[in-house]
Amino acid sequence: MWVLLLLPFAGLLWVPFYNFQDPGFLGFPFFYWYQLAWVPLCSLLIWVVYRSRTPDDETP
Repeated sequence: MWVLLLLPFAGLLWVPFYNFQDPGFLGFPFFYWYQLAWVPLCSLLIWVVYRSRTPDDETP
């Protein structure tokens, strides 16, 4: 599950992948709304990884 956290790196650090004007969304060029779309997606991915991990054993 930890591999899911690599998706934002692959999707955001490779700038030529999203360095375009079109298609626009609500007046924003693709360059901006693509990056903004990753904000909730990253939060969702972090939550999924957190929920899938086993709880730490808290025995004294």
